[in-house]
Amino acid sequence: MRIVLTSVMVDDQQKALDFYTTVLGFLPKHDIPVGEYRWITVTSPEGPPDVELALEPNANPAGQAFQDAMFTQGIPIAAFEVDDIAAETARLSAQGVVFTRPPTPAGPVIMAIFADTCGNLIQMHQRAR
Repeated sequence: MRIVLTSVMVDDQQKALDFYTTVLGFLPKHDIPVGEYRWITVTSPEGPPDVELALEPNANPAGQAFQDAMFTQGIPIAAFEVDDIAAETARLSAQGVVFTRPPTPAGPVIMAIFADTCGNLIQMHQRAR
């Protein structure tokens, strides 16, 4: 068994696609109209091409409540690994990304948390050396 798809709920699919591709550097994989929404997935250019992140619309009130609660409590909804957290933090900050936690040692990793502009907090981490 392996993970090939996971998702994050977003409050605006186009804004999310722009952020995850233009700012974070992920690659668009699928963008298929499905009624009033779209089936949008992205992949990492640094990871396996068959592992996808779906940018799901948070149109369900239960999903909206969950997303709001996680954001309010400061809990990241996803975690992405980087090789150089200082360089990535500087690169993202220069593009206007807002960090709620700067790079901080946390056991076996150094982690930072930023807002994805679509209702989520994302953890970014580097394995401690």
